[in-house]
Amino acid sequence: MKAIVWHGAGDVRCETVPDPGIEHPRDAIVKVSACAICGSDLHLYDHFMPGMQSGDILGHEFMGEVVEVGAEAKGALTVGDRVVVPFTIICGECEQCRRGNFSVCERSNRNKDVAAKLFGHTTAGLFGYTHLTGGYAGGQAEYVRVPFADHTHVKIPGGLTDEQVLFLGDIFPTGWQAAAQCDIQPTDTVAIWGCGPVGQMTIRSALLLGAKQVIAIDRVPERLSMAEAGGAVTIDFEQESVVERLSELTGGKGPEKCIDAVGMEAHATATLDSMFDRAKQAMMLESDRAHVLREMIYVCRPAGTLSIPGVYGGLIDKIPFGASMNKGLTWRMGQTHVNRWTDDLLRRIQEGQIDPSFVITHTESLEHGPEMYKTFRDKRDGCVKVVLKP
Repeated sequence: MKAIVWHGAGDVRCETVPDPGIEHPRDAIVKVSACAICGSDLHLYDHFMPGMQSGDILGHEFMGEVVEVGAEAKGALTVGDRVVVPFTIICGECEQCRRGNFSVCERSNRNKDVAAKLFGHTTAGLFGYTHLTGGYAGGQAEYVRVPFADHTHVKIPGGLTDEQVLFLGDIFPTGWQAAAQCDIQPTDTVAIWGCGPVGQMTIRSALLLGAKQVIAIDRVPERLSMAEAGGAVTIDFEQESVVERLSELTGGKGPEKCIDAVGMEAHATATLDSMFDRAKQAMMLESDRAHVLREMIYVCRPAGTLSIPGVYGGLIDKIPFGASMNKGLTWRMGQTHVNRWTDDLLRRIQEGQIDPSFVITHTESLEHGPEMYKTFRDKRDGCVKVVLKP
């Protein structure tokens, strides 16, 4: 089969690799009908995340048709089922899964000892996302083996296109969780840093959850236009001061809720902390650039909430933790508990409350995947979200 394969920083290729097969009775094989390039994939493309190995198949946002089912998964899936596959692999039975904390499933990471050494405890296994999270082959491929397939799936009813439901596997529930964990009140202003795909879903989720005002911060014109079309007030951080503009928009009080939809590769324009980050990163003294986190702590209204769906992979420096403590800020963060949200979000799509396909700007064949990684990373050609068709 064809798949997008990682070979090093900036080096991904569409190659012929062996077809997957059933390895455990709870497995299923899915023939991929659509997959996407996620902002988190760029952390792998630029090699900011540890644990990658040459030959790894990328991709964690995909859907398709079930073509083979293991003996122990047949009660939940049948050949011909149309499914979206969450990026978090879940057993559905451990204590964390029973609590709905699916992104920290205690069983699905087959390299859990390695993850525990780095994080203190294991997290869930993830598709196409380093050997720290299990080293599972990803979904930017013609076929995928889905472990724990009896729980790791979302069945899709008829009448909905791939484009409408594909993002149930990651960016839509990620944006929803980012907003939901803010406990948004009708009087709240929600400020969102980053207008990439997750940021776009977060904007619309915050408004669906009743925010009084949503403010979106970025510098890419196409992303800012899309955010504005979704109902946000926008700030171009290259053209105006984020701190001053947020103060103006909130009567000097600051936003009650601040969301980091950027993560470890934050950009900033000629700020001292961003230059410090880049220097330390180049000298291998820091792994992640944390400008957005610092700015959120500074501008957030006292007793407010910081929500962090943006991915961080290692160490950050110069975090004003004293300001966070003294202002009484609440931090909520983590990988997405995808299956906690998908029933509700699928219903909202069916009812027409939201059509997540709005975010797609480019649709290409799998063979064009490597060049689309570059287009997406460099934000060329108005690219906001790429869908690949095997």
